[in-house]
Amino acid sequence: MRQGAALLVENVEVFYGEFQALFGVSIEVDWGQTVAIIGANGAGKTTLMRAICGMLSPKRGRIVYNGQDIAGQSSYALNRQGIVMVPEGRKIFPSLTVEENLKVGAYSGRKGEWNLSRVYDLFPVLKERARNGGTQLSGGQQQMLAIGRALMSNPDLILMDEISLGLAPIVVKQLYEVVGQITAAGTTVILVEQDVSQGMKVASRVYCLLEGEVSLSGPPSEIDLQAVARAYFGV
Repeated sequence: MRQGAALLVENVEVFYGEFQALFGVSIEVDWGQTVAIIGANGAGKTTLMRAICGMLSPKRGRIVYNGQDIAGQSSYALNRQGIVMVPEGRKIFPSLTVEENLKVGAYSGRKGEWNLSRVYDLFPVLKERARNGGTQLSGGQQQMLAIGRALMSNPDLILMDEISLGLAPIVVKQLYEVVGQITAAGTTVILVEQDVSQGMKVASRVYCLLEGEVSLSGPPSEIDLQAVARAYFGV
């Protein structure tokens, strides 16, 4: 496994028109880590993820991936370099079957260990439902499909935005077991999570955002819950 920093976000500022959403945000993600970005609604978590994966261009700051400044590059270009995002809300293609949705994930042609067979091993229910329409699945199954579709691109860095949102606890547990398997297979993971306890369970490092700024960071083992509450709510 590669050593050192996979991703450095340095003093990034992002705007939506005149509205500033991120104020000098900096994070560091090492190869092989799972990093959790926590914070309340509107804290800037999704904006940060969109900036990293090329959906938004920072007005200031740098985003350095594998030693190269990638700020402002397109999502398509970054996908070919090994960055992929599992979006909030899953964004399943309604006109495609489960298997066709998965195959869309492989469009960049990146080589690697992930293919249909391996994704089906990870999520057997997707193999059972391969010919069903993607939106005919349950919410948890659609989340599995969204993760599987991302893995089909053979990413080195996978961003997961609110994968537990609206799902039953037993399904969330299954999904986070899969996150551990993905990391163990050598893929670096950044996940956005409103559930603080869930994010801290799986992460080797946590960043808390509050009103577009980093309010707390560090390994979960060194952060107490009172500090998290202060950073999360700003009190």
